[in-house]
Amino acid sequence: MEITPQEVAEWMVNETKFKGILRQEEAIAYIKSHFGEHFVHVNENGNASLSKDVIKAFRKLHGGKVAWERDGFFWAWT
Repeated sequence: MEITPQEVAEWMVNETKFKGILRQEEAIAYIKSHFGEHFVHVNENGNASLSKDVIKAFRKLHGGKVAWERDGFFWAWT
């Protein structure tokens, strides 16, 4: 059965809610190994990043309850 961006985003929301924060590098490593490498890509800066579909589903799911901390490269439950 194929995993959807929605399922990846649900995992991200649950992790952020449970732990308080979700570090980008940890999320990318987990998503690659548990959901598949096709949800991760290398962005224009040469850094690993999540697919646009996952980010879009994640934003819709958390509905503003999660904030991105640019300097620390993590998401935090607000």
